[in-house]
Amino acid sequence: SSTMSLSEAEVQSARGAWEKIYVDAEDNGTAVLVRMFTEHPDTKSYFTHFKGMDSAEEMKQSDQVRGHGKKVFSAINDMVQHLDNSEAFLGIVTPLGKKHATQLKIDPKNFRIICDIILQLMEEKFGGDCKASFEKVTNEICTHLNNIYKEEGW
Repeated sequence: SSTMSLSEAEVQSARGAWEKIYVDAEDNGTAVLVRMFTEHPDTKSYFTHFKGMDSAEEMKQSDQVRGHGKKVFSAINDMVQHLDNSEAFLGIVTPLGKKHATQLKIDPKNFRIICDIILQLMEEKFGGDCKASFEKVTNEICTHLNNIYKEEGW
């Protein structure tokens, strides 16, 4: 597949790593967002309903934060299932990138932030090998999202 730089073995080990964290998609997705909002408070400005929340505890309990955490993890899960099929992978990444670029106007650097936090969480929970086998996937996702942003004139 032309656009993907992952070997079949890398795809398999990335899927294995992702499965571990995806088992608790809502809790882990929420943990990732809460960490992002706490460590990068400017990212909260994109979410009008999260703006007033200052404590991590409050964010963790929020249905909206939990709902979006789960949504982020579902989207990544769809991408992970199609790592060996560029066309299908791009079919998921492209509309997502376009929406964030044109409608939501989210700074693309936030995708890197969220991916780095996912990698941190993987390392904390499952060790360095788990993180290492998923790193290439996050690079792939971010590269494609950045390309879509460029096409949209960012």
